[in-house]
Amino acid sequence: MDLHNLKPAKGSTHRERRIGRGQGSGKGGTSTRGHKGAQSRSGYSRKIGFEGGQMPIYRILPKRGFKNINRVEFNAINVSTLQMLAEKHNLVRIDREVLVNNGLAKKNDLIAILAKGELSAKVHVVADKFSAKAKAMIEQCGGTAELVNAPAAE
Repeated sequence: MDLHNLKPAKGSTHRERRIGRGQGSGKGGTSTRGHKGAQSRSGYSRKIGFEGGQMPIYRILPKRGFKNINRVEFNAINVSTLQMLAEKHNLVRIDREVLVNNGLAKKNDLIAILAKGELSAKVHVVADKFSAKAKAMIEQCGGTAELVNAPAAE
């Protein structure tokens, strides 16, 4: 096999339809556009959501809910997860890098530590937000809770 005799697989390519090239082509005359009306003319473009004159779905369905543009979304991690990490990897410091390496957060996530579960390991935790109870649990075990990059929306 050489470059000069390569061909696409049989049936994988189709000939282009040559529209508007005279009656002999079978696609002359109206050029597959039918007779008269806006759609047959050049420059026509249908509006997005147009449904042939029937009431479009976006006008039938009611508007619902509210999207807060100032919302700050956090990736919630429980103290039970911190305990599991500390035991599994013998950690004394848990920060963004550790959580990303273990697949618990993404690089740009804001991390919030919540108080679900038990914590007995003495760890230094670095996060963007702590619930009051989680902070108390960490400090009760002899660890520290360090805030970084606290968002301005609070």
